[in-house]
Amino acid sequence: MATDRKAAIRAYKETPRPMGVFCVRNLESGRLLLGTTVDLPSMLRRQRFQLENGGHANRALQVDWNSLGADAFEIDVLDTLERAEDATSDPRDDLVELAEMWRERLAGEGHATY
Repeated sequence: MATDRKAAIRAYKETPRPMGVFCVRNLESGRLLLGTTVDLPSMLRRQRFQLENGGHANRALQVDWNSLGADAFEIDVLDTLERAEDATSDPRDDLVELAEMWRERLAGEGHATY
């Protein structure tokens, strides 16, 4: 039984995490915060945790969260980036480019950012 648990933990740790662009969207004002990460599930949890505990780095977003409450916000994945077959390649430049495409698209739709 212990070896099954260890194998499951090892498999989980070795599974590539999805990476991409995420946003925290203020549903009242339409403003949003865009970000990129190589580990989307962890980053989405981190954003919510920081906001719920008053420690988000973006003070304007934190002020809005505190005054409007959690129900006035959505934290979503906008786009994912496939991992390169070359395990040594660095995806950060591709993530920056993908985020810039999203910034242009959202700005064109009239969305303001934090």
